[in-house]
Order: sequence, then C-alpha cells, then structure tokens
Amino acid sequence: MSKDKELKVLSLFSGCGGLDLGFEGNFNVLKSHINLENTNDEIWVKLPKTRFTTVFCNDILHDAKTAWTNFFCKEFGFDSSVYVCDSIVNLVKKHKNGEKIFPEDIDVLTGGFPCQDFSVSGKRNGLFSHKSHNDTIIDSENVTIENRGQLYIWMKEVIEITQPNIFIGENVKGLTNLSDVKSIIENDFKSIGDDGYLVFSRLLHFADYGIPQSRERVVFIGIKKSALNNKAFTELSKDIVCAKYDPYPKKTHSLSLDDNGLLPTPTLRETFVGLEEPEKSNDMSQQKFSRAKYMGKHCQGQTEVNLDSIGPTIRAEHHGNIEFRRLSKEHGGKNNNEIENGFSERRLTIRECSRIQTFPDNYDFIISKNNDSKGLSSSSSYKLIGNSVPPLFAYHLSRRLEDNWDLYFGCEKFE
Repeated sequence: MSKDKELKVLSLFSGCGGLDLGFEGNFNVLKSHINLENTNDEIWVKLPKTRFTTVFCNDILHDAKTAWTNFFCKEFGFDSSVYVCDSIVNLVKKHKNGEKIFPEDIDVLTGGFPCQDFSVSGKRNGLFSHKSHNDTIIDSENVTIENRGQLYIWMKEVIEITQPNIFIGENVKGLTNLSDVKSIIENDFKSIGDDGYLVFSRLLHFADYGIPQSRERVVFIGIKKSALNNKAFTELSKDIVCAKYDPYPKKTHSLSLDDNGLLPTPTLRETFVGLEEPEKSNDMSQQKFSRAKYMGKHCQGQTEVNLDSIGPTIRAEHHGNIEFRRLSKEHGGKNNNEIENGFSERRLTIRECSRIQTFPDNYDFIISKNNDSKGLSSSSSYKLIGNSVPPLFAYHLSRRLEDNWDLYFGCEKFE
C-alpha cells in the first residue's frame, strides 16, 4: 500500500467533529499544548495534514450538523452532504431495507457513542437507559437495544456493514466501574464478523496528551484480524503488546514533573493566552457565557478554576454546571486581584471551554442566524463542546495509527 494513499474515515456520533478534526489534522493548536522543539515566539502552531479524510458523518443533533458544516465546509471545503443528521438506528434499518447509506472501502470508523448513561454525574442506567435512540423517554419495562445506553450495538452493526480495518470507540471513565459493562461492550466488539477484530481498551488521561483538563476516557481500538499481516497479528495478539505495535499514542505531557522527556501539562493561564474579557472581545464565542448565578458549594459547577493548574472536565450541561472563571471573595474566589481590578464574577466563556478542549479559535461555536443557518445558542454550544473528544488527542491517535498503518497492513517486508 502506498504511504500516500488517502485513508477514508466514517464518523458516527460525530457531534461538532472533535474526532473528525483530529483525524484530518491541518488545524491550529497552542504551542504549549504540543511537545515540539520549536524556539520561535509564535503562540499558535498548525498541525500537519494527515492521510485521513472524512467521507461520512452522522449525529442526531441538528445543532451539531450546523456547527460541523459551518466549520468543515469553510475550512476544509467539505460538502454539507457528508454529514447525515439522523438516528444511527434509523440509518442501519434503512440499509437493511436496501437503501445505499454508508460509503464503501472505509479504512477507519470512529464513534464516541453516547456516555450519559455511564457517567458518574448522570443517572447511571448503563445499558438500560430510560432514553430511546431518538432521545425520547421510554418505559422501564420496554427497554430494547434501541435505547440510548445500547447505541454501541448499532455502531457495531455499522462496523459489520462497512468492515473497516480499524475502529475507534470512546466513552467515559464511569464505564469501567459500572458492573461488567466494559467487558460486555468489549466482547460484543470482538464478535463482529466471521474473522472478528482484536479489541483493545485503555483508560487514558487526556492531560497526558497536552489537553489542559482533568478528563479520563476509555478508548476502544478494534483492528480487523484478516487485514493484518502475519507478524502484526502475532504481535498484537500477545497479552502484552510491545511498544512498537501498540496502537495507542505515546504520552507527550505529564502532570508529574518527574517524567523525563515530557512537558508539564499546560495550565489554564497558558491556555487562555491572548483572550480578552467578554465585553472587550470581538469573538462571539468569547462574548458568550452562562449567566447562571452562584448556587452554593453543594451544587456541581460552583467552583473557580485554578489558572495555574489544569481545568476541570468540560461538561455538556449548561444549567449552572459550567465552572466559574472567577468567583467573588464571598463565594470563595481566589483571584481577588482580578475582582479588585474591576473584573466581574463570571463563568467560563464558550471560547474558554473550547480552548480547554483544544479546538482552534477559528471554530465558531456561536453562529448568527441567517438564511443558511438557524443559529446556535450558548446552551447548544456548551453541550457540543462538552460532548466532544478533544481534537488534539484525536490528532495524536490518528498520527499513531497513520505511522503504524503499513506496519499492520503492509507486506511483512516493512519489518
């Protein structure tokens, strides 16, 4: 296989495209967020284009498609038809009824399948969600595989249909301590097709990859057995996979100062570099922030971020769960000098949250209403950002898979 061959990506549960952007590459990141020997004074660095290109995206949320197409069509020249706004359940059923839904010759399939039912901050219904695939309430006695907690089954169906060489699944840390859910999902993925997939799962802390927040996620990687060369199959089948064949990206940063060769994870102070206060900014995503008042320490989201540390997990909720950029002294705020200098108590802005998630500043999360778009609210924007996979992590993952592609699937002469 030519090392220049374009690799096609099919994206499920795409949201606003965090995974998609990482697999595309060719976007700006703050220099402090990547481990590069670079002595220039530039704040931003553009990451190279990868071999991957997205040929199909899907999500049920119309706001997600609005944000995705606004950015990807403008910045990468995509056609809006790439993004199909429908339930994955409906798409699989249409395919089984003979409609042409999914592209052929897919190399990689990605999907951050819904996590609300596994999250420690949610109701933890797990595989027996009270929500259906189209987000409507269902009776607890009528739970089927079409419920939100089992949408990974429908991702599995698309994998069976498209037979990619590799698939990626992502979900919250809470999946690991909710009964035996993680092993059930892993075994279901292993059962795909006649030959099946080698399936790996690992709990990763995204701060180890330059993402300035406390965000731990389970990342599943499936590799098609029949596509592997003999050497790669042997190495990847071992109980402990050697570093050369490991499909997961190597760490670039560390929260510990004792790791040689790794940079310290960037702080929020570094992450917010160049951002003006909302009332002074021309960036609509920096102008907008949750106006929910301080509700007391007994509620989540009522803490002030520490500018000299990493940020909290960016949540998908909007109703008072977004942390404060600064709190007044009476509410326990520590940035008293800012309050004394006239800066007001407020929550994190849309742009500050997107920076913490490593989206570039040219991604507009507040889109004005016009003839082409119904517009996005602050609430929708927080939700889209919080539900995303950080693009920088997705980029590190895509580059690792790109580097190992011929090692896995090429002739054994690459050994």
